[in-house]
Amino acid sequence: MSAETVNYLDPAVLAKLEGLQLRAARIVEGYVSGLHRSPYQGFSVEFAEHREYAPGDDLRYVDWKVFGKTDKVYLKQYEEETNLICYLLLDTSESMQYQSAAAPLSKLEYAQCAAAALAYLVVRQQDSAGLVTFDDAVRQFVRPSSSATHLSQMVQVMEQTDAVRKTRTGPIFHELAERFNRRGIVFILSDLFDDADEMLAGLKHFRHRRHDVVVLHVLDPAELDFPFQHATMFHGMEALGDLLVEPAQIRKAYQQEISRFTAQVRTGCLAHGADYVQMQTDTPLDVALSTYLSHRRRRVQ
Repeated sequence: MSAETVNYLDPAVLAKLEGLQLRAARIVEGYVSGLHRSPYQGFSVEFAEHREYAPGDDLRYVDWKVFGKTDKVYLKQYEEETNLICYLLLDTSESMQYQSAAAPLSKLEYAQCAAAALAYLVVRQQDSAGLVTFDDAVRQFVRPSSSATHLSQMVQVMEQTDAVRKTRTGPIFHELAERFNRRGIVFILSDLFDDADEMLAGLKHFRHRRHDVVVLHVLDPAELDFPFQHATMFHGMEALGDLLVEPAQIRKAYQQEISRFTAQVRTGCLAHGADYVQMQTDTPLDVALSTYLSHRRRRVQ
């Protein structure tokens, strides 16, 4: 991958591009260059059993380990051999607008870029992607489709997002778990600043409905490092008040609390069978996406 292509995946460069559709196209252009096959191959299905090879079967599903041991050709059979359905859940609450001085993009902008890139990757291989934007309620629900015009519609919805409300992840996840009729992959892009127990209960509902869940935990680096040095007025988002503090006096307690919170979310996700990926808004998207998708691809094959 060339240095020029990698630059398009850097948040600082993405921030200079006009329009989410252009940003997403450049991300995908950079990410897929050099790939020999789709990063989603085998992503949507669960292995069930083997069956004997028949003429005309797709050789991609041959289990070569079994062939090496038995000299017989068997294919991996999956529970669901239909097209992938990918549901993208984008948190558009007010806290997602946060952007520290060191971050080229806000959490919302970073999550939008990641969601649009994932949608492009899914539609590129003729699978279906859908979009939900939410805060304390479901705001937009773009049903899954694989058409190019549908992709443009999702991007347009993301670009018109108005992030001014509080968030209620738990009830929203319960509602969506019931609304998603077909089993698929659910990507959640959020800072998850909500009651962790309620949020995790919602994730459990998705898993109960046999969805594959991936939590992309989007955070600004300042929210983890707390780099503030001088007396600072913190503006409370989502109906919280403003607070003037001396950072040195609360840094240790704050870092302990944010570490406790992220550890609780990570542990809860794993306990409920959901993948957890922490994404910092100063991290190039090729690193954030390819590291996870490559790991996931190796795991399901």
